[in-house]
Amino acid sequence: MAQPMYESNISNLKLLFRGKVRDVYDLGTELLIVTTDRLSAFDVILPDPIPGKGCVLTQMTNFWMRKFKGMIQDHASLTPLESVVSDAGQLHELKDRAMIVKKAKPLPIECIVRGYLFGSGYNDYLKTGQMSGLPLPAGMKEAQKLAEPLFTPSTKAEMGAHDENISFAEAQELLGKDLAEEVKAISLKLYVEGANYAASRGIIICDTKFEFGLIDGKLTLIDEVLTPDSSRFWPKEAYAVGISPPSFDKQFVRDYLLSIKWDKKPPAPKLPQDIIAKTADKYREALHLMID
Repeated sequence: MAQPMYESNISNLKLLFRGKVRDVYDLGTELLIVTTDRLSAFDVILPDPIPGKGCVLTQMTNFWMRKFKGMIQDHASLTPLESVVSDAGQLHELKDRAMIVKKAKPLPIECIVRGYLFGSGYNDYLKTGQMSGLPLPAGMKEAQKLAEPLFTPSTKAEMGAHDENISFAEAQELLGKDLAEEVKAISLKLYVEGANYAASRGIIICDTKFEFGLIDGKLTLIDEVLTPDSSRFWPKEAYAVGISPPSFDKQFVRDYLLSIKWDKKPPAPKLPQDIIAKTADKYREALHLMID
């Protein structure tokens, strides 16, 4: 296995910013996005990388963007990586974790689709009987499948802060009525298409977050798509209503951090090697099940 990448360093390119996971470089009319092996939990970046995680996220995003080509345009570029990165060693490091994309104007909301009652949606339901302002039947249990997937947008918070759930009416105020309707419709369509395919591979997609932008005024799918970082993936054989199913993501890390009663504030504690290894295995398993 290749060495884990905590941070990229491409000296001949202009670094725009480092996100929780991605390093973004400015290429003029395009961007180079490098998906590192950094991991965040409770909105804090952890000090230990998860080997191969960035490659899994990139390969999975590329897979879904190809699959959705006939449904929506995406920001992927045809510019070859070797035309902007000339160093052979760096090319080898980056080839499975870098994407060159067209610049888009990102929309100011997170486009979340939920197919099951779980997480913050379940907590909302317990308090209000609703999820993001949408009423649900009484007596529903944790992890229960919804009668139909729901679009539950949120704001985009600055790094280190939490996104806030908003109503569809608030999303319409931010985007305009027509664009909000378009975003809702395509988000639900992509989720259903992806969830049906994943189910055939033994994976339940509980919920997911899509990102969209505008290129020349046209709605465009950007960022990562249906990965273990942007979605909750559950193994079908372990799913049952009323319990929190195991997942193909950083749950080992979350459980460990909760067990040591970390206060969820920086700096984050170092992770034991077995937690790192188990988490890396889960990401690879998700990729293997979904696209092999």
